[in-house]
Amino acid sequence: MARMRAVDAAVLVLEKEGITCGFGVPGAAINGLYSALKARGTIRHVLARHVEAASHMAEGYTRAAPGNIGLCIGTSGPAGTDMITGLYSAAADSIPILCITGQAPRARLNKEDFQAVDIAAIASPVAKWAVTVMEPYLVPMALQKAFHLMRSSRPGPVLIDLPVDVQLAEIEFDIDAYEPLAAFKPAMTKAQAEKALAMLNAAEKPLIVAGGGIINADASDLLIEFAEITGVPVIPTLMGWGSIPDDHRLMAGMCGLQTSHRYGNATMLASDFVLGIGNRWANRHTGSVDTYTRGKKFVHVDIEPTQIGRVFAPDLGVVSDAGAALKILLDVATEWKTAGKLRDWSGWARECAARKKTMKRKTHFDQVPMKPQRVYEEMNKAFPRDTTYVSTIGLSQIAGAQFLHVYKPRNWINCGQAGPLGWTLPAALGVRAARPDANIVALSGDYDFQFMIEELAAGAQHKLPYIHVVVNNAYLGLIRQSQRGFSMDYEVSLAFENVNTVGHSEVGYGVDHVAVAEAMGCKAVRVRRPEDCAAGLAEAKRLMEEYQVPVVVEFILERVTNISMGTEIDNITEFEDLAEKNEDAPTAIVLLD
Repeated sequence: MARMRAVDAAVLVLEKEGITCGFGVPGAAINGLYSALKARGTIRHVLARHVEAASHMAEGYTRAAPGNIGLCIGTSGPAGTDMITGLYSAAADSIPILCITGQAPRARLNKEDFQAVDIAAIASPVAKWAVTVMEPYLVPMALQKAFHLMRSSRPGPVLIDLPVDVQLAEIEFDIDAYEPLAAFKPAMTKAQAEKALAMLNAAEKPLIVAGGGIINADASDLLIEFAEITGVPVIPTLMGWGSIPDDHRLMAGMCGLQTSHRYGNATMLASDFVLGIGNRWANRHTGSVDTYTRGKKFVHVDIEPTQIGRVFAPDLGVVSDAGAALKILLDVATEWKTAGKLRDWSGWARECAARKKTMKRKTHFDQVPMKPQRVYEEMNKAFPRDTTYVSTIGLSQIAGAQFLHVYKPRNWINCGQAGPLGWTLPAALGVRAARPDANIVALSGDYDFQFMIEELAAGAQHKLPYIHVVVNNAYLGLIRQSQRGFSMDYEVSLAFENVNTVGHSEVGYGVDHVAVAEAMGCKAVRVRRPEDCAAGLAEAKRLMEEYQVPVVVEFILERVTNISMGTEIDNITEFEDLAEKNEDAPTAIVLLD
């Protein structure tokens, strides 16, 4: 046993639990923890410019690699409330991050002290656990519980709030006697696997819906092996994109109202059985339950019991970690294949593959200003197969999901349920901190980019290089398209006459993103014409490698382009027929929740 401050014990626990990097902003009420971090010197720290951004950096760090847990640190009061969006985003997508906040001394709680707020109560709806630690010796024990909770069952975030006097109090602690607690993961039994496969075997046109739980479980190889031995096509959700390569013969496309492929929706509508693994039947994947489920039977496998039946009642529900489920399903399928008990779905698989070849959307447009579809076409050509894309929400992300290609797990990093604007930039920095050698490309519309544009300075200061593609139409594009259902275009334009851009061809587009990026210590390239896309992206790669800072590539787009979407998976409004004429399409109301 050794005598030390509670915060010194906390840092030892963080080390033993595998934390090597943290993101945050110091302040008076958390300086005790920072002093312990400095004394040890074992955990890298990235200084964010905004605490919400630090929480998204932690998200990106966790999402980037199996086993990672991102750490976000802030002071009392507004630092904790700034973290709430990151906690919500992490909780919604089953992402473990650890948020640590400072707090006023215990004697000053509930007395309206400066920056003293009950952050545990505020955070509890969007965290697996949120607690203000009131006894010094409980600091290392609270962290032990936090890591156990974050890793067990459905993963998620935790907030630990530390009063100043608790941080600095001395305790007796022996780190050599500390061991991380084993995580609990429910596992499918052989009997359950046999029931699921018997239902699969009775189907004529089965599909596997692969959700983000497969990514979390690091089980993509098991998914591919199971799909190959059964011959059943796979529909990944947006959170599961990359669990099977886009060019795999059994990858049948994505389904949904927005981030979907035409062939993916058509295949889902044609199917008669769905095995969902690690997915949550999100409304932008399903549309209305009646349309989505018509004529089908469902098996739903999820790590969280209350997810099963939350949206609709499956014919069979099994509580299991996705990796454990795929392992036993693969074992049973292999037995049945060897015994000749599995059906042959090769004809159905060929039908799905044929749709994938013929039901594609147009991308090759030569207009100036550019259409966004052409940008994604050029990105597919310019970036290597192992590129990791980071994106959040908006027409840029929706079109990216429709047109980009992803080939590996964790190569599409996206906040699926919460979709906070501004998420992309700090999340990309977190991904870079976790994966120093990865090819990282962020994708934003101009509004998402402007939300947390200040974090470019953090990327420059800490040498976190990546390429940030900004498709600029000076609009809140998704909301403008939604407002068509109300016959209005109201307060969604970002365009204005910037007195500092006189002489640019994009006069009237408002913010000069190139100038802002360069002022933040980064590099930037602007592309205005389709024939310049390849050179612009190549120059961005050169600048990133030379200067080791974020590089912004801004594409100046036409102001209005409508991206395919709709109210049901059988009622998607396609705009390709009108795209050549640059006309608006018939009104289709898109519900945004």
